[in-house]
Amino acid sequence: MSSSSAAARVFNGCRALFAPAKAASTSASASAATTKKKAGTPAKKPRTKSPPKPRESNPNRTSGIFKVGPVSPALASLLGATESSRADSVRQIWSYIKTHNLQNPQNKREIFCDAKLKAIFDGKDVVGFLEIGKLLTRHFV
Repeated sequence: MSSSSAAARVFNGCRALFAPAKAASTSASASAATTKKKAGTPAKKPRTKSPPKPRESNPNRTSGIFKVGPVSPALASLLGATESSRADSVRQIWSYIKTHNLQNPQNKREIFCDAKLKAIFDGKDVVGFLEIGKLLTRHFV
């Protein structure tokens, strides 16, 4: 079986797919001929993309994870505030973990808990980073 007959079966005998490639010089002259404008028509300006609009950041968000609320005394001792939003709490816990070098060097998804973190994370020695949000839910009243 020849390769052309196999290709004919795949493409159902479509001749456009079997046409040989045109030489580069003839395609360049053909494209130049198609780009010529009629005399008397004004040239169009090339479209330029408008820069993307910056997102409006609202520092006064008061819903969802940005809602400020009272926290448990254990979490307040770590954060240094009696009220905090979930987003700020997670951000401050991560900064505490980074400054005290509490991430497992072999598995960065694990966090070793010291005495302050054990008070927050139910006395666990090791916590996965995805568990942090779940373990913090009981600290928000």
